[in-house]
Formats: sequence, C-alpha cells, structure tokens
Amino acid sequence: MIEGLIKLLAFQVAGEAAVYTLSLPIPGAVLGMALLFVYLVYRQGDEALDTFTAPFLRHLSLLFIPAAVGIMAHLDRITEEWLAIAAALVASTIVAVVVTAVSLRLLKR
Repeated sequence: MIEGLIKLLAFQVAGEAAVYTLSLPIPGAVLGMALLFVYLVYRQGDEALDTFTAPFLRHLSLLFIPAAVGIMAHLDRITEEWLAIAAALVASTIVAVVVTAVSLRLLKR
C-alpha cells in the first residue's frame, strides 16, 4: 500500500515541479495526473496503485460533502448569479458531449 501512495505522490510532485520549472499555466496536480495516465497506459495498469486506491474509491462520495457545504454557505450569492451559473453549466455540458463524441469518432478509426 505504501508503494502506491509513494507513486501517487511522486507523480503529483513531478507535475508540480514541471509546472514550476516551465512556468506552465496549468495546475501541477493536473499535469501530474496526466503523467500518471500516460504511465498507466504504458504499463497497462499497476497493482500497487490498485491496492492503494481501491479502499478510497469505496468512500468517494464523502468528497462531495465539502462542495455541498460550500453551496449552502454561499446560497445567497448563487441566487444572485443563477443565470450565469446555469448558462455555464449548460455550455460546459454541451462542449463536453461534443468533445467526447468527436474524440470517440477519431479513436475508433
């Protein structure tokens, strides 16, 4: 289990270091996750990561609690800006569906 934790932290540190060194305009954690994705595709999985992450996936729903608390804490602001929030949600959903469909068509070739 420790090996899986070390690998996850190593990819996050690598992403943070690359962003800092190259002054990239993306979060280091996102780049680290992309590096982890490339690693997992290349290695076709990793048993140590599976062992470490499996227990966390069972409790993934707990990560939504802070978001729900944030919504309740800022409910007055959400009621003021509901139109912009709704437009952003609809537009981002449409973009995500279109990008997914185009990617799937390109990858099926």
